[in-house]
Amino acid sequence: MNDDDLLRYSRHLLLDEIGIEGQQRLLDSHALVIGAGGLGSPVALYLASAGVGQITLVDHDTVSLTNLQRQIAHDMASLDRLKVDSAAARMAALNPAVRVHTHAQRADDALLAQLVPAADVVIDCTDNFATRHRVNAACVQHGKPLVSGAAIGFDGQISVYDSRGGRHPCYACLFPPESGFEDAACSTMGVFAPLVGIVGSVQAAEALKLLAGIGEPLAGRLLMLDGRRMQWSEIALQRDPSCALCSHPQP
Repeated sequence: MNDDDLLRYSRHLLLDEIGIEGQQRLLDSHALVIGAGGLGSPVALYLASAGVGQITLVDHDTVSLTNLQRQIAHDMASLDRLKVDSAAARMAALNPAVRVHTHAQRADDALLAQLVPAADVVIDCTDNFATRHRVNAACVQHGKPLVSGAAIGFDGQISVYDSRGGRHPCYACLFPPESGFEDAACSTMGVFAPLVGIVGSVQAAEALKLLAGIGEPLAGRLLMLDGRRMQWSEIALQRDPSCALCSHPQP
């Protein structure tokens, strides 16, 4: 770290749990963020401001006026622009030293097979069941921790799915692909604007903890928020020994 870095990250350096070594781990790390919308906006901005050295953004969509109620990485000048380009510009304005890689396409199996192995942590900021399962499967296959968040209406949830070592569940243990869960889109259900900021900020915090090697991650725990009452609750998650994904060795 140079003198500018020491000044920029001084509030991290003052924390005994992070310090010089933890901040250097962040500078040397690579985060993969799937989705640059409501959840991805605070995730991307906080990872950039905290000094994560490389951040890869994946999102196929463009910015629309309806996004601006909650997607704080974008503004009026971003309308009709690719979300990954808009978010990358905002991240560069916050911290030009961070290397941002963008992929303006859907997170399909081929792209995930390319990107997940190179990442130290994967943050799922998507809003559909099928993509979440694809991301989870790639993380299990390549042994990467997954920070997953969801927000709809006034309700949010966050967990870390880390199947490394066989102790904690993966996303499929909790939401089996064959369970028939239906996506609840904010375009039809609505979403309270600050909710995605709260959930996304917690996702960013969990990712930074994993990258810096500090604290206790949310692995094996599901954190839920009732935004109407502003009340948090937590449930313990158990690994499913019959999970078709994480209970069997990957090829």
